[in-house]
Amino acid sequence: MASVNAGKALILGRKENFDAISWIVTKLRKAFKNTIVILALLVLWEFAPRLGLVDATFFPPISEIATAWWQLLLSGDLAEHTTASLSRSLGGFILAILLSIPLGLAIGWWKPVSEYLNPLLELLRNTAALAILPVFILLLGLGETSKVAIVLYACAFPLLLNTISGVKNVEPLLIKSARSMGLSSIQLFRKVIIPAAIPTIFVGIRQAGASSILVLVAAEMVGAKSGLGYLIQYTQFSFQITNMYAGIISISVIGVIINFLLVTLEKRLTGWKQTYSE
Repeated sequence: MASVNAGKALILGRKENFDAISWIVTKLRKAFKNTIVILALLVLWEFAPRLGLVDATFFPPISEIATAWWQLLLSGDLAEHTTASLSRSLGGFILAILLSIPLGLAIGWWKPVSEYLNPLLELLRNTAALAILPVFILLLGLGETSKVAIVLYACAFPLLLNTISGVKNVEPLLIKSARSMGLSSIQLFRKVIIPAAIPTIFVGIRQAGASSILVLVAAEMVGAKSGLGYLIQYTQFSFQITNMYAGIISISVIGVIINFLLVTLEKRLTGWKQTYSE
């Protein structure tokens, strides 16, 4: 009997080891697929200037840019400019979420609100944020307020439009089923409409997250003494090309991190949603 139990334990142990190895191989294969193109691009970036395919003065090898990035990090300049940009970007982004999502829910669900506000929204959403940047600067000055305001403006419309779309496109059968169960309008809105609209709302949040960085960088190039946009413009004018690329890459990395965090949060909040891969 003891030998039988020992045999079973040995088989279970081998199965667990096989499952662990299989899991590791699957993760490595996925990581390879996700990074192979980026690695190939970095290799091309490194050798193209060295082989004379592009002018190394204006397009230096990635290793030199990495060295410049590390020097900016050690000097504290990169942290200072990144902190300034993130504080402005996150400030406008969070304000946009707090204002636009409730407003979008109201517009999408209550027809009178939609009838009054839709014409104004259609007018404003077709006005580019950077086109009215001078207006923000004239009204709010060159300080932090104008930069947070332009980020708020740029983030508001992706959030609004996706929230409205999420509410209006809720499956009618869900609404009928909820009403047949005797739910009041408020209960229906809270228990059915909002949860069903969350996936679409998160599309708007991710779009707004990208806009918050892109618009802010452009605004910092116009009127700022700190921030990654200012760093890029200053290093361009000073012909510090490697530092300029270091600033650009920093913005790209920040954008990827923000998107990853938002996708992770979306998965946690919409764990009930079935995907095609499932």
